Amino acid sequence: MTRKQRQKKKKRPLLYLSLFLLLLIVAIYGFGANYYQSHFFPNTTVNTVAIGNADLNKANTKLQKNVSTTLFSLTDNKAPYKDITLTDLGKTTDFKSDLQNLLKKQNNWAFPLSYFKKNKTSMGDFSVTDAELDGYLSNLTTELTTLNDSRTPSQNASLSFNEGTFAVVPEVVGNQLNVENIIKDIKTKIQAGEKTLELEDYLIAPTVTQNDETIQNQLAQANKVSAINGNYSINEQVINIPTETIQSWLTFTDGTLGLDQEKVKAYLSSLGEQYNTSSVPYTFNSSKRGQVSVPAGSYSWSIQVNSEAEALTETILAGEDFTRVPITKGSSSANGPRIGNTYIEVDIQNQHMWYYKDGALVLETDVVTGKPTTPTPTGVFYVWNKESPSVLKGNNEDGTKYETPVNYWMPVDWTGVGIHDANWQPTFGGNWYLEHGSHGCVNTPPTVMKQLFEILETNTPVLIF
Repeated sequence: MTRKQRQKKKKRPLLYLSLFLLLLIVAIYGFGANYYQSHFFPNTTVNTVAIGNADLNKANTKLQKNVSTTLFSLTDNKAPYKDITLTDLGKTTDFKSDLQNLLKKQNNWAFPLSYFKKNKTSMGDFSVTDAELDGYLSNLTTELTTLNDSRTPSQNASLSFNEGTFAVVPEVVGNQLNVENIIKDIKTKIQAGEKTLELEDYLIAPTVTQNDETIQNQLAQANKVSAINGNYSINEQVINIPTETIQSWLTFTDGTLGLDQEKVKAYLSSLGEQYNTSSVPYTFNSSKRGQVSVPAGSYSWSIQVNSEAEALTETILAGEDFTRVPITKGSSSANGPRIGNTYIEVDIQNQHMWYYKDGALVLETDVVTGKPTTPTPTGVFYVWNKESPSVLKGNNEDGTKYETPVNYWMPVDWTGVGIHDANWQPTFGGNWYLEHGSHGCVNTPPTVMKQLFEILETNTPVLIF
């Protein structure tokens, strides 16, 4: 063997070793490149979690374990009630999609370099927007409101009436929740980074307790009010308001004594049905026919229920005995006598008229009233105007119009009926009106009418029957 052959034989193992090492490196590199097609490079950190050398599923699991899905917790009397989770707010904790994108960005052939550098990134958006939170809290509001239905509401201390006296009914402490404040504070706490809220801190407590000075004062006032003697004076007639009626009106709401306005108005309406002169006839002791009933007319009044209810309430709650005249509307008043002793009396049956002033007969005369086809209306009227001279206008029975001048005109109702002189009448009184009566007015002898016009004052009542 030559020297050259011996040297060549010595180099052959080195060559084989180098070839082996090269093949090993290529194999390792190929394995690594293939491995990091589905695994994350070493030194890869997501959301501070090391996921190097983890595959997609393992990396996703590690990241999910690192996320606290509970955003906020509610307790009820220290016991767990409800957790508000990221899922409740529409957030997802599945990172697979983002991890797949991160994996695709890796150059698996460059994996050796990853051992010498760090790759840090973050995934997932867990910030809560107002819209997301408001949507969830809207549903929670409904849930808590339904929960309240099964709970006991608190009740304020109140007054009860029994056997003529009032007593304090103690308050009831319930366990219903102030849902509005709960929802408001949950939002504030979440935005401030706080994590818990106790429902029992939001119980609705009574606002009035039995020991409150307010209710004790109201108790004293209620007992005083319930015992007052209240009366109405209506056209000089005294009507007592029964004590038990006033007691039935009393209310006690939010620490304030009051009257049930619907009951007060119902009473006043009933009182009006009995005494309103706009609808109630007037019993009258006439000059020639004794006692007669005169229908209601233009000289009248009606109780103003709403205004009087307010005034009566104020009077009663003052706690003092009283007698009051009701607030009315109309041409006359409930104060004083209904008619008084100054008035005109027109007796259709006897075709006669009288004028009394201060109870004394001042003037009387025969008259001519409306004929049967155009009768003079009956009722309690009044002289609301005086004209001299005047022209009477209207329609005849055949539809033609008339215009009749008179020297003295005193209207008594709103339809055109009044008292006036009638120089065209040849006679007055008796049965003349049956064939030759007026269109409804009271025809009066001219000389008498002149005298009456001069001495009569407007607003004098006129009773026609």
